[in-house]
Amino acid sequence: MADQKFEVKGSFLMGEDWTPYTKVVEAPNEKQAEERTFATIGSKHKLKRRYIKVDGVKPAKAE
Repeated sequence: MADQKFEVKGSFLMGEDWTPYTKVVEAPNEKQAEERTFATIGSKHKLKRRYIKVDGVKPAKAE
């Protein structure tokens, strides 16, 4: 199955403030897109999953 592009929106804790984000990730399904977002943001900002919120995952619009 080919990967699709998904747009993931949410926020993560940066210091004392929640910072909003929007990421476009390639994944086979919405659950994997969410997991890849946790992995990417967690490794880049050294955050645990409890400090990353996902508000929504939807297929990205074709450009």
